[in-house]
Formats: sequence, C-alpha cells, structure tokens
Amino acid sequence: MESRNKIVKFCEDYLKVKDFTDYCHNGLQVEGSEEINKIITGVSFSRKLIEKANPPTGGKKAQMIIVHHGIFGNQIPSPLQLKGIVKNRIKLILENDINLCGFHLPLDAHPIIGNNILLCKLLGVKKVKPFDVGFIGELDRQVDFKKFVDLVNKKLGVQSFVLENGKKQIKKAAIISGGSSPDFEKAARLGADVYICGDIREEVVRGTEEAGINLINAGHYNTEKLGIQNLGKLIAKKFKVKVEFVDIPCEV
Repeated sequence: MESRNKIVKFCEDYLKVKDFTDYCHNGLQVEGSEEINKIITGVSFSRKLIEKANPPTGGKKAQMIIVHHGIFGNQIPSPLQLKGIVKNRIKLILENDINLCGFHLPLDAHPIIGNNILLCKLLGVKKVKPFDVGFIGELDRQVDFKKFVDLVNKKLGVQSFVLENGKKQIKKAAIISGGSSPDFEKAARLGADVYICGDIREEVVRGTEEAGINLINAGHYNTEKLGIQNLGKLIAKKFKVKVEFVDIPCEV
C-alpha cells in the first residue's frame, strides 16, 4: 500500500502544476481512500472508467483514478451546483471511496512524458521548440504530405480529418494535442508546413486556406492517450502500486 498524498505530491511536482493557469484543478479533485494499492488511468473521467475501477463482479478494486480530462470548472454551474452527469459520477466514486486526480495542461506540455512531446517522437518530429503547450520542429527530410497523413493514421490508429491547404512536400511540423485547431494561424506564422491537432472548427477550414497551411485533425481523444499512459508507467515504477490504463475508445 502507498500513501495517496505521496502519489499526488509526486505527480504535482513532476508535472510542475504550479506553473500553469488552467480551467481545472490539477491534482486531487475528489478525495477517497488514504491508502492506495491499485490505480486506474484513462484519458477522460466517465462512468465507464469508474466501473472499470470498481468492477461489480470479480477483479480488484482500484482506490484511485487518474485522468487527463477530469472535472473542469465549466462543467459545474456557479454558484456551485452538483447535478446531472457530473453529480452522478461524483456520487459513484464517493460511494466507493475512490480518489480522482486530473492533470490537464501540465500533461500536455511536459517535455518528457507529455502528450505533445510523445507525439513528436512518434511522428519523427525533431529539433523541437515549445509552441504553446505543444511543440514545433522538423522532420529529417521533406516528405510527401499524403504519406505523412498515412503515418499519422498508422501510428495513432485513426482516420484523420485532413485539410490539404499548404505545401505538397512538408518538413516543418507543429503539434498541439486536443482542442487546439484555432492555433493553426500561429503555427503558420512560425513557418510550419503542417499543423497536427485534435479537433476541427468551422472557421478553421477557410482560415487554413488563407494561411496556406496543411492541417491534420487526428482526434482529441487519440492525440491525448500517450501522456496519461506514461504517467501511469512512471507511478508504477516509483511506487509499489499496480497501475492499469483503460482505453475507452472515442473517435473525436
């Protein structure tokens, strides 16, 4: 068994959560058991994930859930009201004494285990520099844009939504995972040939045409799986706890 507070403190320090202004609390969001021997990790807080942490028949119960998308401030009306979907989820984890931790922007931006640096490594983007909570860098050589799209789809197991509005041969790439498509213009100003993100918005279609940049929307969920998986591996190595990543597929 390990102390909940030690695990939370380690994550907060490693991810440098105090350096970020975010729309959620990064760290312990719902308090449960003080002693931990099993942790479930996942991209997003949901009833399905809670049920994996607290299996109704068989399986070992987890005392902690760690996610990238936890409880966000805009999910709870102000003044504070717990109702609807969020109320039902919180009720379920409180009834089962399960801790909930969420790490959002710190897990996107981390230079070692973060979503975006891991996407860079996966896709062969090197010589990277910070770009918001993501990175911008270069491929080893110019590649055909369509072949690069195929690489993204293969590595992430997705069928990307693509806007082919830039160069046919690309080398410089910018990456920000998740709901970041409006940042295409910043990427274009920095000379990126392609911008990889996790969503698409109506105004981005014409905007990328006018900026002359290619865009690959590889999905919010699928661009943000790597960070939480690697945080779990780090915790399992540091502490005497079992950590299991639960993949609950989502195509957006």
